[in-house]
Amino acid sequence: MKLLQAMARISHRIAAVSESATLAIDARAKALKAAGEDVIGFGAGEPDFPTPDHIARAASEACLDPKNHKYTPAGGLPELKEAIAAKTARDSGYEVSSSQVLVTNGGKQAVEEAFATLLDPGDEVLLPAPYWTTYPEAIRLAGGVPVEIATTGETGFKVTVDQLEAGRTPRTKVLLFVSPSNPTGAVYAPEEVDAIGRWAVERGVWVVTDEIYEHLVYGDARFASMPALVPELADTCVVVNGVAKTYAMTGWRVGWLIGPGDVVQAASNLQSHATSNVCNVAQRAALAAVSGDLAAVAEMRATYDRRRRAIVSMLNDIQGVRCPEPLGAFYAFPSMEGLLGRPLAGRRAATSLDLAALVLDEAKVAFVPGEAFGAPGYARFSYALADAALEEGITRIAKLVGA
Repeated sequence: MKLLQAMARISHRIAAVSESATLAIDARAKALKAAGEDVIGFGAGEPDFPTPDHIARAASEACLDPKNHKYTPAGGLPELKEAIAAKTARDSGYEVSSSQVLVTNGGKQAVEEAFATLLDPGDEVLLPAPYWTTYPEAIRLAGGVPVEIATTGETGFKVTVDQLEAGRTPRTKVLLFVSPSNPTGAVYAPEEVDAIGRWAVERGVWVVTDEIYEHLVYGDARFASMPALVPELADTCVVVNGVAKTYAMTGWRVGWLIGPGDVVQAASNLQSHATSNVCNVAQRAALAAVSGDLAAVAEMRATYDRRRRAIVSMLNDIQGVRCPEPLGAFYAFPSMEGLLGRPLAGRRAATSLDLAALVLDEAKVAFVPGEAFGAPGYARFSYALADAALEEGITRIAKLVGA
């Protein structure tokens, strides 16, 4: 009994995992709404559009087909893997075979399996900051060490080759690269992507590149896939992606991992023990999504673009807030440092974490503080919400701070 009492109830590895800050903020906002509060949430990275009808119909039909009621290959339906390979060539110019594709339970599982497959204890991963909250947790769970490479709004939240070289050590194995970026909306120009890819090849550094926001770019910005630009990188590159953002399918939980054959086989072996196949009905829906045209995506992107310009303008009108223009995804990432320490509704916020709590309490507006992304003093506002709610939410913050 004494020996049992001395042992930790929760393993150190799992106890060290933090709750997803973005989902926590969204959950708190929804709980307040359920309690009758008029809360406006900018927290969740989730399209406010319904999944396009033709995708939902494909799922409905799949429910009635008995072949979808049984186990299927753990690595994904063969026809979906073929369609993902074709879609990848169509959208990014990166030619891969279906054997290089692993269908996963959402993009998060693709990220976790990529690091679990590539990393041994102590291997370092160069992690440009600000970063999506899941990345460092997935790296640590795999035994890796995230090495943060700081960027700022003044540099467009983009990392340089010189910074990467300065952060590289003999233990560096992987660079995590994301463009368009969550949380900043930064988009690397093709020549910047090319330079970083060639640096990785020259230094023998693997690249895990997250392309989940590939179709959400605005103005003159252009998405560029690193392994397409730098073919020499293909043997040491893993691409993660999914249907969640492009097709408004966050709840369907279908993502994928693309990489060299040995990596994909190893990750498939892991998935065969972890979850087996992704839900067949969701895979059939994903097949309809990636096999179809991008007309619905274009409509959503036009709406996001309008909201993007509106939220940036409104945030910059608030004294003490500075918001650079995001060129991709659906997030604004303003500096809130000018509001810290100021009296707001009789209270003062010392950090952006304090500020998020204060604004939620006093204005009933939820956003994610920069601490969640390795960027204290900043905040992430998703503009994937209705125009009226967006305007009302930012107006409430402006009134609270007297701007």
